[in-house]
Order: sequence, then C-alpha cells, then structure tokens
Amino acid sequence: MVAIRRLLIANRGEIAVRIVQACREAGISPVVAVTAGERDALPATLADAIVEVASYLDAEALVGAATHADADAVHPGYGFLAEDPAFAELVLEAGLCWVGPPPDAMRRLGDKTVARTVARAADVPVVPGVDADGMSDEAIEREAALLGPPLLVKAAGGGGGRGMRRVDDLATLRTVLAEARQESAAGFGEERVFLERRLEGVRHVEVQVLLDDHGNAVHLGERDCSLQRRHQKIVEASPAPGVDDDLRRALGAAAIALARAGGYRGAGTAEFLLAPDGEWWFLEMNVRLQVEHGVTEAVTGVDLVRAQLEIAGGGRVPVDQAGVSLRGHAIEARVYAEDPANAFLPATGRVTRLELPRWPGVRIDTALVGGEVIGIGFDPLLAKVIAHGEDRPATIARLRAALAEVRIVGVATNLGFLLDALARPEVVEGTADTDWVEQVWRPEVPALPPGVRAEPSGPDPWVVFGTAGTVADVTVAGSHAQFRGWSYRLGDDELEASELTPPGGSLIAPMPASVLRVEVEPGDAVAAGQILAMLEAMKIQVQVAAPGAGTVRAVHVRAGDVVARGDTLIELEEG
Repeated sequence: MVAIRRLLIANRGEIAVRIVQACREAGISPVVAVTAGERDALPATLADAIVEVASYLDAEALVGAATHADADAVHPGYGFLAEDPAFAELVLEAGLCWVGPPPDAMRRLGDKTVARTVARAADVPVVPGVDADGMSDEAIEREAALLGPPLLVKAAGGGGGRGMRRVDDLATLRTVLAEARQESAAGFGEERVFLERRLEGVRHVEVQVLLDDHGNAVHLGERDCSLQRRHQKIVEASPAPGVDDDLRRALGAAAIALARAGGYRGAGTAEFLLAPDGEWWFLEMNVRLQVEHGVTEAVTGVDLVRAQLEIAGGGRVPVDQAGVSLRGHAIEARVYAEDPANAFLPATGRVTRLELPRWPGVRIDTALVGGEVIGIGFDPLLAKVIAHGEDRPATIARLRAALAEVRIVGVATNLGFLLDALARPEVVEGTADTDWVEQVWRPEVPALPPGVRAEPSGPDPWVVFGTAGTVADVTVAGSHAQFRGWSYRLGDDELEASELTPPGGSLIAPMPASVLRVEVEPGDAVAAGQILAMLEAMKIQVQVAAPGAGTVRAVHVRAGDVVARGDTLIELEEG
C-alpha cells in the first residue's frame, strides 16, 4: 500500500471543497488547480497550495501542475476530465497515483456503447438500442425504423444530459444526429452517438459500488434520481421508493457483475431504468464519483471520497457486504443558478446576499460565497442540500424546512421549484418518473406582497423616518428579491416584468450565453420551427427557432458573441 502524501484536485467548486475536507481527515496535503479568475475562490482558500491552469480540460497542464506542486496523486472530482481515460494515463505515466478506475476499465464502462456490450456479456439486461459506431446516417435511419420511436440519440463518450436529443418523428433524425454530434464534440471531444429506445413512465435508479485491487466488491444500496430536467438530475434519494430487499439485491448483484466484468476499481455507479411492474434495464456506468454521493454517505456511514483515496493507494474497501445497512432515508436537492419559470435556462449575476442555514440532520455542500459572480462558463450548480431522517416523509419535511431558509439573492435559482416539487404528492410518495418535470410540473410564480421595493442606492430619508420597512418572508438585496424561493428583479417601485417575446418579430436571447452559430442571413426565408441560431451557457446548448414562417430582416449577432438575456438576436418579418 502506498500512502498518498500530497494530492492535486483537478476540479473546482463544491466537489473541490469536499475533496479538501477528505484530505484533511486523511492527513493528506491538498493542492487545488484554479483558473485565473478563481484564485480567491473558496477551494483555493482552503487548500495548502494552488496551481493556476488555463483550463480544467487541459490534461497536460493539469499533470504539469501536479508535478510542479510536488503532488503524488491526482483526484479528478466529477465533470471535466474525470471520465477521460487519456487523462488517467497521463497521470499514471507521470508516476502519479490516479484516484479513479484503471484507464482500461474507463474505456470499457465509461463508453456507453462498449458498456452495453459488457453488460450483455455479463447477462445484465440493457435498454433496447442501436450501437451506431461506424454506421452511416442511412444505416442508422434503417435501424431506427426497426426500433421505432420514441427514441433518444445519446453521446457515447459522456453524460450529464449533454449530447442527448429526443426523437419522436423519424423524419427529424438526421437533424437530431447532427445536433447531438456537435454537442458531444463540444462537451466530450468526440462525435460518436448511439440510439436508445426512450422508455416512458420509468424511474431512474442507480447503484453505488466500491471495488479494490484485492478482489473485494460491495454495493452500497441504491439512489432514486428520477426528478430531472434536460436529462440532468435535480433531486436524489436513498433508499429508492418501491425498491424492496429482493430488488435491491438483484440490482446490486448486476452492478457488481458489470463492474467486475469491466475490470473496475474504486467508486462507481451503475444506472438503471425501473418500470412500474418491476422490470429493469441497465442504462450506463458512471466511472467516477457521483454528484449525489452524499446521500449514500448519509444512509451507510461510508465516506466515499475517503474510500476512493484509500483504494487508490492500494487499500481495501472499508466495509464488507454483510456490514452494509441503510439507516434511515437521505434526500439531496441540487440548488442551481437557473430560472424554472423560463424552461430552467441558466442564470447569471452577482450573489448580493447569501444565507445558508445550519439545520440538524442537514448537510450543505457548496463553494458559494457572498459577492461571487455566476457567469456562463461553468455548470450552474451552486449547492447541494442533503437531509437525513428516519423515513421519507420526515426527511422531505426536514429538507423543505432547510431549503426555505436558504437565501441566494442576486441570481435566479431553482429554490422555488424545489420547495414546490417537494410538496407534491407524487414526489413525496416517490412515484414521479423521469418525465414528471417536463410533462406534469408547471411554474406558478407567486406575486410579490405589496410594499416590496428595491433598496435605495444612497441615503433614503423614508428609511430614516421608518416608512420603508421590510415585508415578511421577502428578502431584498439591491434590486433583487427572493420570496418563497423565487427570484425577482425590482424596479424603483415595483416588480419589473420580464418580456420574453418583445413585439416587432424580434428573437431575443432567453439566457446569458455565447453564440455558437447563426444559421441565417438577412433576406433568408424561414419556416416555422426552423433553427436560426444555437446558444451555449454553462455547458447547456439551446436552440433559437423561428416562431412562424417569415423573412429574416436583420441579424445582430455572430458566432463567438456573448449576449445577455433579452438581447435581440434576429429580427423577422412575418409572412
């Protein structure tokens, strides 16, 4: 066994903070890689040292940073290069310890099409689909016709909902393939995609596994991750509703069989789709630490990051299967910088006020600090709020109570959605499926109470004479307010309505973003629904489509431009 002495954390945000904490407990000196604008971020202030890199996607620079910092190991966190076997190989070739699975296992199980083959060989049922490697578009269309809609086009080399597109009409397949390939290339550096049957009415259940180099393998129960938007998780719970001991053993055995077949080591997660009748299928393997690892830590008492460090150093899995028990329930809510009333699109701004509660039985993982500017360059995750209780209803009640005390003012968040969703019967009972947010939930933004107004920028005589006051349950900071979790921008005297479709045939930016491409020029005739431009923010790509047939009157942006929400992109003339 080789003890890790000094560790480079090749990541940012709350996961970097979490790894720093694990290092402190293990007696390991943490070093954090930072970009130029993050030298004063919370992970940097907590680490023993920082090393600046141009990008978290520059593998050679990160390995060079580790060597420069005299680190003997690298932890990739999640996202960025965490599932890139080439990065793992560079780390190992530099004589450093890689805190993750072997590169060959990453290739076998991290690649979705290869993982499907490994699963079938291990007698693990997989979602019906078409592994499209090397196939022409014509051949893919033929296979898609045999499979039949609804389908999903998915990136083979990555996850998190990126490079994933729905196909309800096979006539759109060519266009969808091109879009998915483009997003996959931008997010994961490769264009390979595959087709999968879109199973409806199912829940998303995943199993956490730990394996070491001594032949030990355990599963740590399951998590339900069905509450999603854009195929990205919002709420996760363990144990999963409706999963009894027999099903838990079956899913756990399948996850371990798959991991063993792939030569896995370390912490990983096998994801499954579960039908109402109990039938289940393997979906994919995440060859890294999951964002939602905290709920498993809460119900099992196993520190997954500490286990990663020990296994990477040649140690053993810290518990055997007989010693794994699920104690109570844990539920995590992800707090995002996004606007649920605007299709959950990413939001930007400065956090002018931040209050995070200290609540019994609640853990908050975050790197957010007051005054921080939320831009368009990174994932919109701000914090994870994890509650632990004796049963699911009590845990949800505890989680909602803690979320109600969170104040993040200055940038739109999904707190209002979380408070609303966690009160819905189908969510409390655990019957909400993966389509619930998209097909069932609708935003109901409450009106601000009378008397709410922006804080004065200078001395206000009315404050001196006591007539301005505060309004119960409303938190105001500058020109921003939060009420029941929802975010508002205030005018001098009242709420300013957000005009999303201004008159005159203009198409505006629905979010702050970078312009990836513009598909039209002045004078072009366009059809209803035609894609006119593509935007990207926080790794999310959004299409701007024509609301009706017409002619392009003017184009105000080009590829590479950065736009604010509400900026005019393209002007159309109807008819």
